[in-house]
Amino acid sequence: MKRAFALSLLAGLFALSPLAYSAPPEKEPLKPDEKPIVIPFELLKSRHMAIQVKINDKGPYRLIFDTGAPTNLVNNKVAKEAGLLEKGDKTAPLFGASMNAKTIKKLEIGGLKLEGMTTMVMDHPTVSAIAEAVGPVEGIVGFPFFARYKMTIDYEKKEMTLTPNGYIPGDAMAGMMEKLMGGASGKKAEPNVLAPAAVWGFDVYDRKKDDENPGVTVNSVLAKSPAALGGLKNGDRLLTLDGRWTDTVSDTFLAASLAKPGKAVALVVKRDGKELKLTVTPGKGL
Repeated sequence: MKRAFALSLLAGLFALSPLAYSAPPEKEPLKPDEKPIVIPFELLKSRHMAIQVKINDKGPYRLIFDTGAPTNLVNNKVAKEAGLLEKGDKTAPLFGASMNAKTIKKLEIGGLKLEGMTTMVMDHPTVSAIAEAVGPVEGIVGFPFFARYKMTIDYEKKEMTLTPNGYIPGDAMAGMMEKLMGGASGKKAEPNVLAPAAVWGFDVYDRKKDDENPGVTVNSVLAKSPAALGGLKNGDRLLTLDGRWTDTVSDTFLAASLAKPGKAVALVVKRDGKELKLTVTPGKGL
């Protein structure tokens, strides 16, 4: 059974962190590459997907692939082995978390090799608890990685197929720290909390550089999903979701994440030159 994922799974393991932020994408997007890349995964007893990851030529390490996590995460053991921690690095008292996001010079997953991927360093108790039940788990692969790809999951073969979509996600950790430091300094900042909790069943393309029209284009809608039942169709131009603008993939992800499962919300789309108002009731996440 194959299934396409993007906004279709907005729920996941990241009840791990109380705060996480969606930063805007970088100005120069990558060009989409139509060549798909197949990566094997392991389905754990906890029902999470785990993949093998090499970091700075160290490993491989077993990390959970979580479509609900707004950031990557590795524990202190991996960070030390892979050279992510520098002498004099300060850690927070909470589970030995690094005070700053760290940059992975070289990240390898299957045939993929990426440079400059950011990660949070933290011995998180939930990850540790999962590791006690299923064996070694060293962290999480989240939004900064999977947002770059259109994904199909084949549970029978235990394979995921990734196709680059041309989108480069912003630095969620930098956004989070900016919000936290702003609060600590007494500056008032409008909250921008990302806490995925609902299943929608659709994915979108980001706008091209020369596209100045509002909204993003719906790429696919899963059959019998909440989005499909609400009338959303492939090719619709999504203008707003629950009253929030959806001018980028990041905007759409944030707007969808703020909606409550089981509560009907309004989607405004443009179809065949006309604006339509749809009502979609997102389902409960895993």
